[in-house]
Amino acid sequence: PALRSVCSTTNHKESKMTVFEKENFMGRQWELSDDYPSLQAMGWGNNEVGSMKVQCGAWVCYQYPGYRGYQYILESDHHGGDYKHWREWGSHAQTFQVQSIRRVQQ
Repeated sequence: PALRSVCSTTNHKESKMTVFEKENFMGRQWELSDDYPSLQAMGWGNNEVGSMKVQCGAWVCYQYPGYRGYQYILESDHHGGDYKHWREWGSHAQTFQVQSIRRVQQ
């Protein structure tokens, strides 16, 4: 079995994930540990995310800024926290647009 990082799920302050510009964890990457109502305003260059790794906790990703649009719940204990392609975000995933992200309050 693969070694997994152990994190306390009782404290959402320990939530951590990394977003990647392209599929399969390629391209520019950015580590998140806070809520972001607009990724672009925080310095992410475009409105698309190709893949994500959830190291700790659970996150809700939204299609539009301000926590609007399609919602995807990504958790560290699903897929081992690895979401290589936007189609893995959920059966209703229509697009790789992600423009706001927030932690799930445990």
